[in-house]
Amino acid sequence: MADQVRRTGAVFLPWTASAGEFRDWELRTPTSLARGMVDHMMVGPAPGQTDDTTAAIDATQPDLVVTSGFAIGAMIAAEARGLPFDILIPNIYTLPAQGMPPIGAGMSPARGPLGRLRDRIVTTASTRLIDRYALARINALRAEHHLDPVPTTWSQMQHASRQLVLTSAGFDFPAELPENARYVGPILDDPAWAADEAWTPPAGEGPLVLVAMTSTFQNHVACLQRIADALGSLPVRGLVTTGPAVDPDAIRATANVSVVASAPHHEVMRHAGLVVTHGGHGTVIKALAAGLPLVVLHHGRDQADNAARVTARGVGVAVSRRASARRVARAVTEVLGTGTYRQAAARLGQAVARDAAGNALLVELER
Repeated sequence: MADQVRRTGAVFLPWTASAGEFRDWELRTPTSLARGMVDHMMVGPAPGQTDDTTAAIDATQPDLVVTSGFAIGAMIAAEARGLPFDILIPNIYTLPAQGMPPIGAGMSPARGPLGRLRDRIVTTASTRLIDRYALARINALRAEHHLDPVPTTWSQMQHASRQLVLTSAGFDFPAELPENARYVGPILDDPAWAADEAWTPPAGEGPLVLVAMTSTFQNHVACLQRIADALGSLPVRGLVTTGPAVDPDAIRATANVSVVASAPHHEVMRHAGLVVTHGGHGTVIKALAAGLPLVVLHHGRDQADNAARVTARGVGVAVSRRASARRVARAVTEVLGTGTYRQAAARLGQAVARDAAGNALLVELER
């Protein structure tokens, strides 16, 4: 990201410490996932983040610190220097909130007393699981910087002046969010490694189907191959973008399917009729902004939750990431052949595009 940052005129300072690669696709249990997330994303990097952020604060004397929703060390540095901090949540709202289904399992909103009981039980259990590995370490770091302890891991995020949620409220499920939470609209920019790529639509007359899976490795090569095989069996034109995590030569394709490392998705989507994806928030929200329906094969992270919102909004279907090529082909045929999916995507896409074009993020930061 260094060159991208410097081109804006901002100063780029890299973290001086790393918690190592988070191989989340290898973890099979909630316990191992929780511990891995704490060690590699939340608490493991926190001491180094605190040192780096403190040095940057002392050098620049800022009025506000803006940080990732998981960069706990940066939050602690801001608090220790008496500065307000905002957190960025670059997807749906991921913290516990009344009425929001627990994150991670692709749940729909609760209905009735049993549904609300489900939410309380799952939220309590997941909070305790994260706290088991994170809370004592967070409070030890806070104590080093002369800060009072927090009662739960999520309480650290609640200390933010603003929780800025980078999606559209119309996509997320409704819930009673805390007073400091704001939906500020999504960011639709293509990543630098894809933004300027030239691309050529596959030959033929069939509808164009864009396949856009994760830009980081999630052990998804076999899934990509089954999707390519599915498109090869249909009267469509397929464009498979593998991203930086997978070599295009790893995927076999028929004549009606092109496989490339990257292409500017905002441009491709002007010509496409459907997006097949793993369900990452960035790809889902860009497809909706373009008015395109989706077929989602979620792998992990927030992807099952995004898939639940896609299906609840009627803008696409979800199938297992282990689905056969024949099953994927049926899903593609269903969505392409059913006008209600595209109509729903167009309606929701208008709200998404409007939110993305607004300046709510800058307004909230400046406040």
